[in-house]
Amino acid sequence: MRRTPSDTRPTRGSREPGTTRRLAWTAGGAALVVGAALVLPGLVGSSTPATDAARGAQARGGLQAAHDAASGQGTLPFTDAHGHEVRLDVDPATKNAVSRAGELGAETRDPTTAAERAAAAAYVAQERARRDPRLGSTKAYPKRTTHPRTRYAMARGCYTLVPGGEPTYFQATDLGDYLLLLPDETLRSSGGGTATQPSDSTVWTATKKGKRFSFTNDGERLELDGATAFRLTTARGCARWPEAQVDVKGRPHTGVTPFQEVRGYVDAHTHHMAYEFLGGEVHCGKPWDRFGAEVALTDCEDHTLTGGYGALLETALSGEVGHDPVGWPTFVDWPAPNSLTHEGTYYRWMERAWRGGQRLFTNLLVENNQLCQLYPLKRNSCDDMDSVRLQIQRTVEFQDYVDAQFGGPGKGFYRIVTSPFEAREVINEGKMAVILGIETSVPFGCTFKKLPLGDLAQCDAETIDEQMDEMHDLGVRQMELVNKFDNALSGIAGDAGETGVAVNAANFLETGTFWDMRTCAPADTENHDRNQTLAAPEISADQQDALFGAIGQLFGTLNLPALPLYPRTNHCNARGLTTLGEHTINSLAERKIVFDPDHMSVKARNQALDQIEELGYQGLLSSHSWSTPDAYPRIYELGGFITPYAGDSTGFVEKWRRHVGWADERYYFAMGYGADINGLGAQGDPRGVDVPNPVTYPFKGLGGVTVRQQRAGERVYDINADGVAQYGLYPDWIEDLGRVADSQQGDGRAVLDDMARGAEGYLQMWERAYGIAPDSCRNPERQLPVATVQRRLERGMTTTQVMRKVGQPYTRLGRTFGFCARSGGSEVEMTATFTKRGTLRGVRRS
Repeated sequence: MRRTPSDTRPTRGSREPGTTRRLAWTAGGAALVVGAALVLPGLVGSSTPATDAARGAQARGGLQAAHDAASGQGTLPFTDAHGHEVRLDVDPATKNAVSRAGELGAETRDPTTAAERAAAAAYVAQERARRDPRLGSTKAYPKRTTHPRTRYAMARGCYTLVPGGEPTYFQATDLGDYLLLLPDETLRSSGGGTATQPSDSTVWTATKKGKRFSFTNDGERLELDGATAFRLTTARGCARWPEAQVDVKGRPHTGVTPFQEVRGYVDAHTHHMAYEFLGGEVHCGKPWDRFGAEVALTDCEDHTLTGGYGALLETALSGEVGHDPVGWPTFVDWPAPNSLTHEGTYYRWMERAWRGGQRLFTNLLVENNQLCQLYPLKRNSCDDMDSVRLQIQRTVEFQDYVDAQFGGPGKGFYRIVTSPFEAREVINEGKMAVILGIETSVPFGCTFKKLPLGDLAQCDAETIDEQMDEMHDLGVRQMELVNKFDNALSGIAGDAGETGVAVNAANFLETGTFWDMRTCAPADTENHDRNQTLAAPEISADQQDALFGAIGQLFGTLNLPALPLYPRTNHCNARGLTTLGEHTINSLAERKIVFDPDHMSVKARNQALDQIEELGYQGLLSSHSWSTPDAYPRIYELGGFITPYAGDSTGFVEKWRRHVGWADERYYFAMGYGADINGLGAQGDPRGVDVPNPVTYPFKGLGGVTVRQQRAGERVYDINADGVAQYGLYPDWIEDLGRVADSQQGDGRAVLDDMARGAEGYLQMWERAYGIAPDSCRNPERQLPVATVQRRLERGMTTTQVMRKVGQPYTRLGRTFGFCARSGGSEVEMTATFTKRGTLRGVRRS
């Protein structure tokens, strides 16, 4: 059942931290010519050691030529349809920029004054000094009893089925379904035999009658020593199931009541089910498999057939000529911060993030129909909404799988939630609240076609509302209007450099027109869309969203129509928010779905924020730094929440400092991050093992847990050397934020405090989306007379009913909410006290 290591190759971890690796646009063309002819047909041909070796040698030659061209040792000309040579501007590494949507000028002009920034920072420092909520703890896994009490309770347990029988390890494949692993590492199979590899014939469904269990496989009952019903008893001596480790010791933290202020990290932008997008064959590996890590964490077929040298897309994205295709158990070359085609959110890595303190997570359902159609391999529909529906289904299945590992329905750490009230209860229970979101290029089918007399939208208000109702019923609660293309709702910010050319070409294929980029007024503004320029061809390995550009380069833009000649920079997309876009925002607000203006053109985003302000809707979020600097202070002023793109720890600390200076004292301030992991965004690079302030293992994490180096198979991860190679290293990355901030200005504790408050910050924004007013202590104009407060609040009210009457509480500590009211022209603090179940007992002056 175990994989053998591949031939030794240089590992990604051996590179110097921060080294930029590039691959030319022309090199991508060469890789296609050589690689596509050799590798893709091989997927359907016969495979032998000899043919695989030959394919590997041929592919290595083609990719080496591409690499030589990229590093200046060769040239491969590229021209457009008019015969003009195309030279594309280098897109700078933007994962550490305050804004990925607009480049900052040489003289960055902050929209706030120095005095305003100082006042904001003082306010945030005052907030950090407030009393923290008291936390409890809970067991990570349910307590195991001598005899299992339900048909789900055997998961991850060692039992005998009959007295004196073999100790059998129960590995859950789904709720109530198990692989039965024997001491010799074989699996019980139907027909009375055993098997060395899992399959349908080795999956047994448990049923319970009285104190005994029976196990069936396709109607056949398991029989041992003449018995078909068994009294299971805990045992020792079981074989060990191969699985990634968590390496976090300690009990997960909880609240002491379900309704108190929460503590925990928030990632508002990750694509957890991206293994199904772009046709389902771009992404290698998946977040789980019923047969475990050995099956889930494997490479793509087009990578393995040539020993890692046929991975055209991986090479284009990482700048590496070939990689070790073996995942489990060696993980020599992947996952890695710049390996964008390999799985980064395997379930045990998600579990480690949760154990390390993460409590809120947005799974963004993602698709791009044009790039899906361009990629030659696929097994899924390229329709954006079909893909969204499939990814929702997979998210539910993942939740079920996690539940199966934790002992039954509702017992797992991964809980899909549909309201801030439900999310608060889940977090205070010690679990991770999961929000479903949408980030697609053509949501609800709302593309348009450019015609001589104008644009023809492919959707209308009725179809938008019908599909939005469907998405709401399926649990979607966060959404962007655009991703890569202009659509019938909004203009796009675009991409710069050669990624911009590739995606702009796809925009043409989708709509019949290129981006309408014009010189901004004023032209020297820092708040602009992505500049479209022509210069030397190359692609930065850590370029944001590089996957889109690389697919276009390799498979779709070798015969482009003549590229538009854009005017001098800076560029602003003339396409703004459409009437259908305005309708969509209204519909989001009506359904309490959080609106994310990221990726919108400057014009469209400003129009959208005007609309949000007019609506008084505070369900507003910028999730991964795809807004411009002018928008961030305004989002805070409108009661929104911001989670900057994670990137490198050093770069994130700089973003944190700037956002602190934008805080609005009328609202709770906290920080989260947008990891954008799983094929869409490069992750944080390592700072190096020789820096003066590395992360030292073990360290204490949120809630007092002890975090050790994470192990997966034969691989041991170190944030200092590996960076954020996979999702389980985010607790380590957050610890690194503190080390970086301490070394810079001695404020490591401050950044960790703001990150620990992240889940609460998101929840308070989301509560306001439900019409609950901001608290009356930070907003004195909202203070009611004491007598009015006492009259409005009646015994027996729920916490939500109380908030609807008097707004959000200023404090939520244990069983009490703190408010402010007026008495004789003076401010008075008031305390509402609740029962343990969360019903109001009474309200009094503090």
